Amino acid sequence: MDTSMAGYICALPLLVVMIAWVAEINIPALALKIYTWTLIVISSFLTVVNFNIYREWGTKVNYRALEFAFGSPAEAFASSESSPVFLSFLVFFALSGAGVFLASRLICYSFNKQQKWYLKLPVALLLLGVNFLAIRGGWQLSPMNESMAYYSSKPLLNYAAVNTEWSLIHDVLNNKYNLKNPFKYYKPDEAKGIVRDLYAHPSGDAPVILTNPRPNVVVIIMESFTGNVVESLGGEKGINPAMEGLIKDGLFFNNIYASGGRTDKGVVAVLSAFPAQGGRSIMKENSKQIRIPALSQSFRAHGYATSFFYGGESRFFNMRSYLLSHNYGKIIDKADFAQKDMSSKWGAYDGPVYNKTVAELNKERKPFFATILTLTNHEPFELPVASRFKGEDTENKFRSTAYYADSCLGAFIEQAKKQEWYKNTLFIMVADHGHYLPRTDLEVYDPQRYRIPLIFYGDVIKPEYRGTVINKPGSQNDIAAVLLNQLNIPSSGYPWSKDLLNPFVPGFAFFNWDHGFGFVSPAQIISFDTMGNSIIYRKDNKNGVQDEQLLKYGKACMQEVYQQYVD
Repeated sequence: MDTSMAGYICALPLLVVMIAWVAEINIPALALKIYTWTLIVISSFLTVVNFNIYREWGTKVNYRALEFAFGSPAEAFASSESSPVFLSFLVFFALSGAGVFLASRLICYSFNKQQKWYLKLPVALLLLGVNFLAIRGGWQLSPMNESMAYYSSKPLLNYAAVNTEWSLIHDVLNNKYNLKNPFKYYKPDEAKGIVRDLYAHPSGDAPVILTNPRPNVVVIIMESFTGNVVESLGGEKGINPAMEGLIKDGLFFNNIYASGGRTDKGVVAVLSAFPAQGGRSIMKENSKQIRIPALSQSFRAHGYATSFFYGGESRFFNMRSYLLSHNYGKIIDKADFAQKDMSSKWGAYDGPVYNKTVAELNKERKPFFATILTLTNHEPFELPVASRFKGEDTENKFRSTAYYADSCLGAFIEQAKKQEWYKNTLFIMVADHGHYLPRTDLEVYDPQRYRIPLIFYGDVIKPEYRGTVINKPGSQNDIAAVLLNQLNIPSSGYPWSKDLLNPFVPGFAFFNWDHGFGFVSPAQIISFDTMGNSIIYRKDNKNGVQDEQLLKYGKACMQEVYQQYVD
């Protein structure tokens, strides 16, 4: 693959030099040097960026990263601030300097023009042909692709073997000019059938857990609130005391998985019950996102007032277009907060956002459906208060912002209890996605990286269901069916959602990332690398029968959700 990328780099100068050589046209050596130096600097920069992208996203630098950087530069810069800046610059300058030095020693920028043209021409054609073969990867039937670089059962080694620049160019071209489904495992009708049977609505109903079928609803989507900081999920102790109190008095789903690994995917999974789409984001594309439903539409159609509260820029990743096209009547964002309430990068801290929410809901028409998206627990992990966990290391900064996010949640619930609308309000708390922090050993394929809390809370829950724990595996997508069925609002428009409270509904979860997916059942969990075409994680290494069944479900889900995105 490195040879293929070298062929791409050499293609333009080789073509120009060969024409100049045959036609005896002079090309200044400086022009070739500038070309070489420029590519060395770009390659060095991408190498450094790739280290940090992989640490955060678990993938190589790709089209999505460029889209993020150019579409939301301020947010991209803020996200990068938890990276080791000094070390990154040091590596960048070292690579650039070494590259320029080696180029000056190894590359000859002049050539002999004295040969006859009929000798030069075949040599030029031969060199161009060899370069083409290098680009293609050889004589074999299939041209160069990323799977050819895979050689290990360890995904990290395979990612390292893939040429960063080649992978980036390939990903950009595929996403801009060749959008098609890369996940084709079954015939279209067969994949549809597998997914349809998997999500089939069984006979029987879920128990009614609410005292009122028409409550106010507040959905709180908490930034990066991974299960690793939730004590009740086996996470670290002392980070989420407020949430632990809510868990004891609420309905707690303790086996929930995020659909993907970024906020835009999490918001769509929670509000539209539409799974993540690998390396793509349906929220970004208006022609596609308007075709999927959202809870705000369902509630608006049943007489609810709808509102969305976010301390950041609502235009981030086209989110405002998504919200407006799905019938959110009121959108509160960064522009509605005072400068004193802002962090230096993302926007308003969680505390002021919750305070604003209470003030606005006091004026809102009843019943209401409100959504809160928090942001403080995000890189660069800035706080308006003293850090709970001392130290400048990223792990403790993450713990401190998670603790702050939890304390703000607790303060919001206490403040809400003093309002007249509290008694008839259902609160739903869920993370937008998991995180590799505060642990540092979770690869992108590790299911623990996707495990998140889900809590239903409020006086509107019948006393006999408070403190109940639901062990059934599920995902963010399932919130829609659980909620709408409790309110007697049709949920059939959300085919990727299942009612976890229905005892006849099987428990499972599907999650994915750029180049792979995972599938969870009560007895087994697997993760599958779509590039290496192999299972790279098993919860139980002795459960081979379950592996094949879960792999079938996972492949069908990955194929079908991406096909729905493409269509």
